[in-house]
Amino acid sequence: MLSREAVRMNTYAQTDKGVSWGAFRSAEPEFCDAVEKRFRAHRHHVLGTLRADGSPRLTGLEADFRDGEMWLGMMPRSRKALDLRRDPRFSLHANPGSGSDMDDGDARVGGLAVEVTDPAELARWAAGAPDGVPEQFHLFRVRLTEAVRVSIEAPDIVFRVWHPGRPLRTVRRGNDDAPPRED
Repeated sequence: MLSREAVRMNTYAQTDKGVSWGAFRSAEPEFCDAVEKRFRAHRHHVLGTLRADGSPRLTGLEADFRDGEMWLGMMPRSRKALDLRRDPRFSLHANPGSGSDMDDGDARVGGLAVEVTDPAELARWAAGAPDGVPEQFHLFRVRLTEAVRVSIEAPDIVFRVWHPGRPLRTVRRGNDDAPPRED
């Protein structure tokens, strides 16, 4: 278990990492489109944050894509918002939908959630929200440190992994004990 001071120091050390959704799109447009398509296919997704004691917390969340950014909006003082205020690291898994066919694969992103506190920026975001927003809310701008898409390309499971500043990697793994292969 990390002490509060260790978590705080780790948080401060990481706040300058990650890139915007727009930077992701510029670096890997086709891959970004495939990942975003998975997130846009369903409204609700699963957010992973870290509790004060360092254990994981999974909660439902909607993601919003506007102005070259991925946004995470939350109810005031929700546990997930308080988690992100304390430690901005997160993982967001796209809703896989019903059934098990996974036609468009599976997608997740991770990185840092940077809280927006400027009243003018909050008002601009709220004005563009299609369903409106409550009077008070938390808003976080995503800074990506990774994007992953997993799909089945028989006979392999295929992992496409992107990190800022690195080329897109494709790793294939069969349903046997052979080591994974990288394209």
